[in-house]
Amino acid sequence: MLQVALAQVRVHARRFLAVGLAVMLGVAFLSATLMVGATTRASLGESIGASYAKAGLVVTGQEGPEVPAEIAGELASVPGVDVVHGLERAYTRVTTGSATALAVLTAVAPDRLETTRVTKGTYPSGPGDVALDEASAVRLGVVPGDTLAVDSGAAPTSPVHALTVTGLTAPSADPMLSGAAQVLAPSSVVREVNEGGTTYRNLQLALSPGADPTAVASAVAASLAASRTDGAADLVVRTAAEQTVTDVAALSDGGDALTGILLAFAAVAVLVAGLVISNTFSVLVAQRTRELALLRCIGAERRQVRASVLVEGAVVGLVSSVLGVLLAVGVMAALVGLARRTGFGSFAVLAVPPSAAVTGVGVGVLMTLLAALVPARAATRVAPLAALRPSEPPTTGSASGRVRLVIGLVAVCGGAALLLLGAVSVAILPAVAGGAVSFLGVMLLSPFFVPVSVAAVGRMARPLGVPGTLASVNAVRNPARTTASSAALMVGVTLVTMMMVGAQTARTAFDRELDENYAVDLEISGLGTAAAVPGASVNPSTLLQVDGVRAVVELTPVLLTSAEDGASLVYAADPAAIAGVLRAQGVALTDGMVLAPQDWNQGEVTVEAANGPSTLPVTSTDATFFLPLITPATAEALGGTPDGALSAYLGAAGDPDPADLQGSLSSYVGATFWLGLDDARDAGTVADIQSRIVAATGVSEYQVTGAAVERAAYNQIIDVLLLIVTALLAVAVLIALIGVANTLSLSVLERRRENSLLRALGLTRAQLRGMLAVEAVLVAGVAALLGTGLGILYGWLGAQSALGGIATVSPSVPIGQVGAVLAVAVAAGLLASVLPAHRAARLSPVAGLAMD
Repeated sequence: MLQVALAQVRVHARRFLAVGLAVMLGVAFLSATLMVGATTRASLGESIGASYAKAGLVVTGQEGPEVPAEIAGELASVPGVDVVHGLERAYTRVTTGSATALAVLTAVAPDRLETTRVTKGTYPSGPGDVALDEASAVRLGVVPGDTLAVDSGAAPTSPVHALTVTGLTAPSADPMLSGAAQVLAPSSVVREVNEGGTTYRNLQLALSPGADPTAVASAVAASLAASRTDGAADLVVRTAAEQTVTDVAALSDGGDALTGILLAFAAVAVLVAGLVISNTFSVLVAQRTRELALLRCIGAERRQVRASVLVEGAVVGLVSSVLGVLLAVGVMAALVGLARRTGFGSFAVLAVPPSAAVTGVGVGVLMTLLAALVPARAATRVAPLAALRPSEPPTTGSASGRVRLVIGLVAVCGGAALLLLGAVSVAILPAVAGGAVSFLGVMLLSPFFVPVSVAAVGRMARPLGVPGTLASVNAVRNPARTTASSAALMVGVTLVTMMMVGAQTARTAFDRELDENYAVDLEISGLGTAAAVPGASVNPSTLLQVDGVRAVVELTPVLLTSAEDGASLVYAADPAAIAGVLRAQGVALTDGMVLAPQDWNQGEVTVEAANGPSTLPVTSTDATFFLPLITPATAEALGGTPDGALSAYLGAAGDPDPADLQGSLSSYVGATFWLGLDDARDAGTVADIQSRIVAATGVSEYQVTGAAVERAAYNQIIDVLLLIVTALLAVAVLIALIGVANTLSLSVLERRRENSLLRALGLTRAQLRGMLAVEAVLVAGVAALLGTGLGILYGWLGAQSALGGIATVSPSVPIGQVGAVLAVAVAAGLLASVLPAHRAARLSPVAGLAMD
């Protein structure tokens, strides 16, 4: 029987093509997911360990990153230790011309332990020299020989060092340095930025030539244990490789959330592939009923027949799984290659753990065997002389049908109740569990409603004439096969639609919350001497020249004092101009009142003025992020900023004395600008406007905030997540469409004589192709419609369970995206019919009727 099984696979390889594709895609997804986790860890190891890659041993703290400076001198005398270097870093701001950037200063290390590579110029050699990474140099417009201003502290009165850039370095792969300018500086500069302290993040030890790392590590540990320095007992000694593993584990918190998420999508792909494989083997066994019966007539036992079918499944599963693993390796290699071309992924390395290959092959073979098990058992239930009959779906009248119906109804009702509970109580875990259980119930009940739905929709095809009428009948001729094909596609479409509706609903909810909580589209703040960017120049005329800015309002700071609250900062602005940019409806700024944010829970405020106390009514807006406003006339009536108010305000804030600032309230706090935009919805448009404002004014992008920026950020995150999730789920949809094409191909093979008879009776080739096309469109279209309905419901309730506690959630359906999913499903079903229809139409009626 083994030879018979292998012969079946060899002779009828075309029939197993769809099975192989489904297994290969499912296994490739699963194996690639496992490779992602290993590749991520390997890449993190390459990047995190970059700062001590040349060290033989690394000494770090167990609870914190700091190592006492006195330890370095003690360890230098340990036998086998050649060089000891304490890693020092500081965070500050660097400026060149009008460009400013956040910077990480790293102290220069001895030659044996220096991991930074100079690509142009030379290493810093003097106390006034620094080196800058190439990417930051391009961003700041710096070349070797230029001067770089480095702030030596956080206070606005801190001195600034003018240092000479002697060289450019290759950007470090250390994630702790990403996003900031990487400056290699003398230890004296680093320590001054750290307020004069010497703080080592770790100690790096270069060993003497020929020294045994294990023996030296033991000696270092003994020296630390015997040290009288505070904190020495809490230090640990590791090799560079061991320290890298420890750092990666700490960075990932000992877990791998990304792999877990991807495994969930891989499980969906494997589930859909299992449905396709099971359906395919059922049809293959049904087609070979006579052949298997003949084998039993000539002496084959039931056990041997079952074994032959399982061997076929094992061979197909093994070959396809191996190809799937190879496909996963190729895809991951391509992704790593692309990542290495970018600045953020230059340290990426490919890691293919044996477990990924073994798990992929094992799951692929097991999945194929399980899918072939039911057809294998069915192959021996038919009497040897039985004729070929299509399998009937379970009905409520049969024992299996009643069990399936009861289990399905219980799962749907119980899961729906749990899903509703999660949505009402805003609990994501019950909602996810309820959604999974209820969807499983829908799958169990699918044989009872999918054929009926296909038949109902099939009536719409009858006006197409004979091809439409025949297609509507053929689509439900084998209800079990139709159900299996539709179920596989329905799973994928449901999940894709769920993610689209959930993302759109979340987007709408966030937009509503942002509109309610932010007063204006954009706000430019932090322009005083305490936070100003050198060279920045902001005024209404400059801002109005920026393309996309519709209106600009300047808010001038004013201090109000009261006996109850002390000094309070408010802003004066023109009421007419405010009305042009304010997003809140139904509120207006008038003379003699304070327009306040939502959290000002008071009806009036009594303030000290030049002519005595004055009471101002307070009108609260719905916005949370809102600056309290008064009109210029009100500020003038109050006599401006009273004497002593600025000192009281700054003293309460713990800031320097105003006399040291040599400026007024406006020069210290700075004016704030509110901007109205022409188009504040599109993330790309808002990002462009923000960039143009930064370029025109010289301010930092972090000083440009507001509803438009927040909305753009949220929408960008949602769009990226939606793109990734949709791409991942597209694998499941692709596998399901392969199942539709496979079902139609096997149906054509099964009905060769019937199709040839129709041709003999006058059905043209075009009509035959049309009949098969309509049949495929019916199956795919009904599955897509059912999946869309379920996806909309799950997406809405899922968004409610996840976001109901922070925003008002109402269902929002992206009609265009959902319509595109339906169109793709129908078009793919139509495309799936091309090859089967071509083969059916090419066969001559005489040859087809002669076939057995």
